[in-house]
This record gives sequence, structure tokens and C-alpha cells, in this order.
Amino acid sequence: MNKPKSKTVFVCQQCGKESPKWLGRCPGCQEWNSFVETVVTASSQVTTWLYTEENAPRELSKLKTEAYPRLSFPFTEFNRVLGGGLVTGSLVLVGGDPGIGKSTLLLQASSAVAERGGTVLYVSGEESSQQVKLRSERLGIGGDRLYILPETNLEVILGRLGELSPNLVVVDSVQTVYIEELTGAPGSVGQIRECTLRLMRWAKRAGIPVLITGHVTKDGAIAGPRVLEHIVDVVLYLEGETFSSYRILRSTKNRFGSSNEVGIFEMSGGGLIEVSNPSEAFLASHCDGAVGSAVVPTFEGSRPLLVEIQALTSPASFAPPRRIANGVDFNRLLLIAAVLTRRAGVNLSNQDVITNVIGGMKIGEPAADLGIALAIASSHRDARVAQGLVALGEVGLSGELRAVPQLERRLSEAARLGFKRCLIPEASSKLSFDMKGIELLKAGTVAEALRLGLVRPPRK
Repeated sequence: MNKPKSKTVFVCQQCGKESPKWLGRCPGCQEWNSFVETVVTASSQVTTWLYTEENAPRELSKLKTEAYPRLSFPFTEFNRVLGGGLVTGSLVLVGGDPGIGKSTLLLQASSAVAERGGTVLYVSGEESSQQVKLRSERLGIGGDRLYILPETNLEVILGRLGELSPNLVVVDSVQTVYIEELTGAPGSVGQIRECTLRLMRWAKRAGIPVLITGHVTKDGAIAGPRVLEHIVDVVLYLEGETFSSYRILRSTKNRFGSSNEVGIFEMSGGGLIEVSNPSEAFLASHCDGAVGSAVVPTFEGSRPLLVEIQALTSPASFAPPRRIANGVDFNRLLLIAAVLTRRAGVNLSNQDVITNVIGGMKIGEPAADLGIALAIASSHRDARVAQGLVALGEVGLSGELRAVPQLERRLSEAARLGFKRCLIPEASSKLSFDMKGIELLKAGTVAEALRLGLVRPPRK
């Protein structure tokens, strides 16, 4: 009998790229020292294709549309990010930094399903049953119909799933699960890829949703091959500052809903508590009319959020000026600083510029450009931002202000929180209804916006 042939290859632990020899730097993801020697066994068996009625090609026009039943949770913020709840047979990946609250969130979600009469299997590969029990007591979770399985062998896990037939499965984490027949330690590229594929096949065949957690690298990406994110149906990231109690659950991929939704939670002694009014929470410590602070109505998914952007400028005496961006895109900060210097008369060539978004939020849309520019100019000129003012608009390289989408919903959120004035681009389309209680200040350029939005300090 012929034995299966094996060969040795080097596999990148970040992106999964293979190489016949060891490389110091991966040509795919540009990571250093990420190649690990792996033994690949080629099967000598001949694959036989099975033609069944299920995998036969079907004409698209004759297919019937089927509704996806969803498993909802009592957490409105969690349901929002998932697109309304967990779809039957879906595979969801939850990533985040160590200690950010991934296990806490999934244990609370498992308890909610069990309390509603469902059966949940929580596979713990990192903690023992006693450790999970201690956390459940701290969170006030009873544990009826919630089964804990401290196991890392995937074959054993799948066997237990067949015996229990749960309504929800949680695997914490996918980096600890392994398959005996594969070479490589748990957490390697081959192990993670194959374990995820088998969990995906089981979920689709059984029609049961599966939640898996994954560690992230120092760059904030899911540890392991990038193909992992292509296998799963939904990718969620749990973010938050180290010393902040707020946690942001962000969707980056969702085959059954919007991929731009966010859910806001607050970490407390009893677990994660959803924040029903995130705009008010982020502006709780906001000082109206402060120097170097501007409020921006940004959009996250399908809802507007008001966030505070702070900026600080300081002379760079002994080194080249630095640009530090926390919560905003670094390249957008460079663009705005250059436009302020060349088009608005705010000389930042010898100034350190530091920007920060309060609450740990990350803003990626260009609508926040004007708010960032207003905060930087306010700090540089030591001029207060006008009281009760919010600002939004995209900044162009010639200093012009461009219109932003969803203007009416942004203004409605600002008016609901008591803001009286809004600085918007002059090119904004006419509103379909009259905004009562909020004054619109229109500006065509950044320089004009600074004249309208900043209050000059009194001369001594």
C-alpha cells in the first residue's frame, strides 16, 4: 500500500502565503519573521465526485426566495450589529484585543438564549469549567440549559454537538482548537483554516448558528490567515480604549445585513451594558465653546452619532513637527493640516498637531474633515468654538467645502441634543423640510468656515 507523500513548505502565519524556502519578510503581507516550517501530506486517494440533486446546477429564475430565520437577543445593540439577529446556520467571528470583553459578551449572549428556552453549548478552549463558572457568578448568570465543554479537539467537539443538538454554539477561541490528523500546533495557519472550514460545514448542514472568537495582532487584524475572514459569514470587532469603560462592537463584514453598523456597550462589574443613547454618553463631559474642541455629527451604519473631536497644537522647538491621530485617519489629518496652512492662513509648519476622538470612537468618513480643521485652528489661534455649534463637511485640496450625505438625519440628531447652530458646506443640497430650532451657517471654503465658527478672544 502506497503511503501518502509529504513535503515541507514554509507558511506565513499572518496571510497564509506558502514558500518552498524560508523568507525573512513575507512578500504578501510584508510581515517580518512570520514564516513557519510546515509538513504538508498529499493524499494518494483519488477523489470521486458525487453528483446529487442538491449540488445540481439550477436556473436562477426558478429558484424560490427563502426567508432567513434569525435568533434575536435581548441586547438591541448586538442585534443591530448582526443585522437583526443571528441567521440560522451562520458562522460569526468576533475579534478583539485580549481582555477587551469578548468572552463576557458571548457568555451573556449564551445566557440570554438559554433563558429563553434554547440549548447552548459553550466550548471553552482557554479556560476551565471552574473559571467560566466564576465569571458567570460575577455576571449573575444562572446557567440552566447552558452547557460548558472545556475541549480543544475538534473531532470531540463535533461529536458532542451531534449528541446535544444545541440552538447556539460558541467556540472560545478558534486559535486553541486543533485537528489531530493535521500537522502543526493549534493556532497555526493550517489548523485555523481547516477548523474554521469544518465548523462552517457543520453549521450550514445542521442549520445552527456558531459564534467563534479570534485574537488580533498588534496591527488590529484577526490573527491567522486572512482567508479566515472570507470563510465566515459575519466579522465583528470589539474595540475600546484601555482605560475607558466603553466598548464598541463594529461590523466589518455581514452577508445578511449592513457591514457598517456599530453597537455601543459599557463595561461594568456585572458585565457589558448596552448604551441606548451613545451620542449623549460621548458628550457627557463636553464643555460647550471650549478651545480646541469641536462636535461632529458622524454616521455609523444606519444611525447618526455625535462625537467630540479635540485637537492640540504645540510649537516643535527641537525636532521636526509631528502629527498624531487618535481615532481619525492619519492621512486625512495630514491633508487637513496642509490645507489649513496653504489655504486658510493657519501656519502649522512648525507645530505639533495632536487629534483625539473622545470615547474611543474611530471616524473614517470625510464628513468629519471640517470638525477636525475647526478644532486644530481653534487650538492654534487660542480661539473658542462658538457655543452650541456642530460642524460637518468634506475638505478639498483647494480649500473648498464639499457636501456630505444624510444631512437631514445628522441635523435632527444635533437638534435633539440641544445644539442651536450647524456649520455646513455652502454646496449642500436644500433640505426637504424646515429645520426648527437649529440655525444653518453655510461656508464655501475652510477660511470662511473658520471666520464663522471661531470666536476671537478679547483684546487686552
